[in-house]
Amino acid sequence: MLSTEMPRTTTGSTLLKTPASPSPNQNLLPLTAVINKNGELEIGGCSVTALVEQFGSPLYILDETTLRQAAQQYRQSFQTHYPGPSQVIYASKAWSCLAVVAIAAQEGLGFDVVSGGELFTTVSALKQLGWDEAEIAEKIYFHGNNKSVQELQEAIAVNCTIIVDNWLELETLSKLAANSGESVKIMLRLTPGIECHTHEYIKTGHLDSKFGFDPNQLEAVFTYIAEQPALHCLGLHAHIGSQIFERQPHQDLGEVLVQWFAKGLTYGLPLKELNIGGGLGICYTESDDPPSIEEWAQAAALSVAKACDHHNVPYPKLIAEPGRSLVGSACVTAYRVGGRKVVPNIRTYIAVDGGMSDNPRPITYQSVYRVALANRMNDELSETVTVAGKHCESGDILVKDVALPAAEPGDILVVTATGAYNYSMASNYNRLGRPAAVLVSQGEANLILQRETYTDLLRQDCLPNRLLS
Repeated sequence: MLSTEMPRTTTGSTLLKTPASPSPNQNLLPLTAVINKNGELEIGGCSVTALVEQFGSPLYILDETTLRQAAQQYRQSFQTHYPGPSQVIYASKAWSCLAVVAIAAQEGLGFDVVSGGELFTTVSALKQLGWDEAEIAEKIYFHGNNKSVQELQEAIAVNCTIIVDNWLELETLSKLAANSGESVKIMLRLTPGIECHTHEYIKTGHLDSKFGFDPNQLEAVFTYIAEQPALHCLGLHAHIGSQIFERQPHQDLGEVLVQWFAKGLTYGLPLKELNIGGGLGICYTESDDPPSIEEWAQAAALSVAKACDHHNVPYPKLIAEPGRSLVGSACVTAYRVGGRKVVPNIRTYIAVDGGMSDNPRPITYQSVYRVALANRMNDELSETVTVAGKHCESGDILVKDVALPAAEPGDILVVTATGAYNYSMASNYNRLGRPAAVLVSQGEANLILQRETYTDLLRQDCLPNRLLS
């Protein structure tokens, strides 16, 4: 990640001043990031400044090398550290688009989808890659706590595995399966009662959660499924949260899940798979210290294997579903700097041409990011500023009190680690079009998402004739 052209001084951007970790989730910038001889940030062999000139701003810039290496590390880590079969599936909610799906598929990953739209996107991409129906059915798992009947029917049509979240869904699936005359593959999601230190909104494993069956219900659920010949229960699932740095919660999860797995076998259920979710964190700031992909995978895999040995259970197919730690660090967002406002003795604001519509995480989760001027990476960090978005909201702040060179209108500001939950949560607030996205690799940049136009904003609008009279 370090460029040989980069001076190790106390001036300039600090983002590339330390050796890169081989684990993508432990880096602020993509693995291919360097500073070129012009003092500009390059990613995937492409100048960020040149990319903005060609494709406009704001612009999501996705590094193909970083995404592929993260996928490979996950796959190889589970193959190395788990004695049974394993499958890594991509949590599509982090960023669902045809190109990201295609790369994940080429790297041998399956897919966790949580809506009919994500299912449609994933199936569309896989068909374009030439996958047949059996391959598609095997690699897709459909999550969600309130799937509609239409979504359940769409999942049944694809023959993917449905992660059942509650009694209503279980009973609905039983009826749909009986009516169709086809067997439906399911897994059961449970809330394991495991706490982890992360944002309250992204804790999902503690008992007070909207997701999954309470453990006290599981024996009744096992009994019900055993009496439904059309429901083919493959295994159990739990997910304890997101942006997690601790390893102990996932070590605890293995024991909890295997205990229930063993109990389910006593009901005659054909359990063969165990899904431990995802949740590994990434570096958003220099102080973040997540485990590497291999360290996380090793801890999770060994805990499941140990629990299986203890309970005399054959090793199930172990499934993990990372999202953020696959794609988060692979992307940056580039903006053009606009005006500034100086509030004497309080704060200096600089504005950019995007904000909460392309990155709602700061205003939603109070998320903290790192920034740099991509066209002036070696310039002295001479002022402390707050980076404001352009939306009509006082809370539209991307980063508070960050050291930068004296920014001028037209400078290219990059926000790091924006691959997860930025495009996927983007909106048209203030009637702004969502940004374009490019995939970069070895000096080549390919458009993977077109910038929305004003016409796109009106595409779903309807003006009743009576309003025209």
